[in-house]
Amino acid sequence: MPTTIALAGNPNSGKTTVFNALTGSRQHVGNWPGVTVDKKEGVYRKDARYTILDLPGTYSLSPYSAEEIITRTFIVEEKPACVIDVLDGTSLERNLYLALQIMETGVPTVLAINMMDEVRLKGDAIDCKRLEAELGVAVIPIEARTGKGLDQLMQAVMDTIETKRYPKPLDIYRLNGTVDEDTLADQRYTYITSLVERAVLRSTSSGEIKESRSDRIDKVLTHRFFALPVFAVVMYLLFAATFSENFLFIEGLPSPGVALATVVESLWGWFTDLVSRGLVSAGAAPWAYSLVVDGVLEGLGAILGFLPLILVLYLLMSFLEDSGYMARVAFVMDRIFRRFGLSGRSFIPLLMGFGCSVPAIIATRTLDSEKDRRITTLLAGFMPCGAKLPIFIMFVSIFFTDGNKTLVIFFLYALSLGVSILVSLLINRIAYKGQVSNFLMELPQYRLPTLRSVWIHGYEKVKGFIQKAGTVILAATILIWVLSSFNMASFNGQNLEQNDTILTEMDTSFLASVGKAVAPIFKPLGFGEWRPAVGIATGWIAKEMVVVTLAQLYSEDVNEEYLTQYFAGMSEDELSGLGFPEGMYSADEAFDIYTESVLMEGGDEGGLRTLRQDIHTKQAALAYMAFNLLCMPCFAAVGAMKRELKTVRRTAGAVGIQMLTAYLVALLINVIGSLVW
Repeated sequence: MPTTIALAGNPNSGKTTVFNALTGSRQHVGNWPGVTVDKKEGVYRKDARYTILDLPGTYSLSPYSAEEIITRTFIVEEKPACVIDVLDGTSLERNLYLALQIMETGVPTVLAINMMDEVRLKGDAIDCKRLEAELGVAVIPIEARTGKGLDQLMQAVMDTIETKRYPKPLDIYRLNGTVDEDTLADQRYTYITSLVERAVLRSTSSGEIKESRSDRIDKVLTHRFFALPVFAVVMYLLFAATFSENFLFIEGLPSPGVALATVVESLWGWFTDLVSRGLVSAGAAPWAYSLVVDGVLEGLGAILGFLPLILVLYLLMSFLEDSGYMARVAFVMDRIFRRFGLSGRSFIPLLMGFGCSVPAIIATRTLDSEKDRRITTLLAGFMPCGAKLPIFIMFVSIFFTDGNKTLVIFFLYALSLGVSILVSLLINRIAYKGQVSNFLMELPQYRLPTLRSVWIHGYEKVKGFIQKAGTVILAATILIWVLSSFNMASFNGQNLEQNDTILTEMDTSFLASVGKAVAPIFKPLGFGEWRPAVGIATGWIAKEMVVVTLAQLYSEDVNEEYLTQYFAGMSEDELSGLGFPEGMYSADEAFDIYTESVLMEGGDEGGLRTLRQDIHTKQAALAYMAFNLLCMPCFAAVGAMKRELKTVRRTAGAVGIQMLTAYLVALLINVIGSLVW
């Protein structure tokens, strides 16, 4: 039976780096029963007899937060064979408080004094032998980033377990009757101060404070005026490296994220074509071909399409997190976010939502408070991700030809932020009344992260997305395929008799029937016809699918004659720029190129004329855009929500709030807009 070693420590002490170094890839992530706090376990990479459990980072064992309760309960009740407490050597006084509390439980303990390289850089020295003699437990100096001292650490742990070395009782308390927690805390700190004075040799004389490298950097990065501009530049570079097709403003130079995504999409397209040709050669039935190609492969393609972007984004995010910069961002933003019930840490996931909701939702896992995690996960779906932009551009170009198009899109972006603030305030007042987001933020020393640590963090998030969210995406994509490809005539033989296939066109499918049934619900919003309703539903596969679906459903406007006439006046260079091979018009490719390179880019102000009969006012068009902005995000994002919220009930509740919010906001826009236009 494996021997369990618990790994404890303050946030930013380097505990996760120690865990990754000791376990490597031999680890898995779950959750503690009943809470969304991570439960990370791994096997010691040099000896499979030892299982290492990474306890949540906490400053004390006082049972107030979920993290503190988990750590305290596990140490006291489960009694692991040994606890490794990782301490930041540059902030020894603060870290020793948790160490004393762990030792008071009587569980065998080994102290790992981390960041000894930074201690030396400051000119200080820690007498670990003196600490060991005073505390009665093994005290090992380590440098987790480089792995220095980790073998000695594990040897000390094994010796402690084998010899059953328990912490010696410390005579540090002056107890007179009943003593409250505050008094005990004061006595612990009194002892810690005395201990540090004896065991730590400072490079500066008493009263003299030496300005560190981190202090000098913070003069800029946390400056009252410079902090936000610097952060804006950092975030631009982060998003540019992930999503930009013209990286660093160089025309045609794809960012690492886009380049990797292009490679993956090309390989998947090649594989899809290979399977497609194989099915045709094997004489597969049309429904089987459509199931495999349009259902399964498209669903898997939706998952794979996100992976390169998620990987690049989270490698960069992990780099910033491990460097210590993200702690500064949270500190700077906390004053603003606290006004509507969240901590400053929520800013990063919400900002990432402007690029893509999936990594934004996954990023909520970095938040300390379970309340903040749940609310931020919900709000991330309101952000105007890049996939929603084609809807806005197409509708603005068609319905607002005589107005300020930029102002309309700006309004939608501002609307997402305004609604997010309002919903956050309401949820805090109703569901979390009286609960305050505690913001205890340590500003760690700046340090250069190791590639190994950054890679493990990024890989872990991508793997978790595939395992948890991938199943939801695939199942939902196949469900939409079934609804859009079949009708009752598919099963009574009528389709087979008339069309030699059991499949049907989308406008006669189950999805169309559902659209016609629910369309009256949207009538108060100004778009109570079935085709716009179906467009909303297919947008749950991917938001840009709204444009493609509407082009298909309004095929009378996008027929072969219209496309031929539209492209007729274009030169070879223009046709080539739109995607026609060698600049030659092709009827087979015209529809796809028109939807993806024209409608999505707002290039045809006269397009989809019949759509303007179903959505016949500006306020209804604006309401339609607002509904798509705020309603349930794509299935990939819902899958990520399920992964973070853990239960179907919570996920359904979050989706319900998003749908209700979208409906009410769209209703207000249509009603108020009718008074304006």
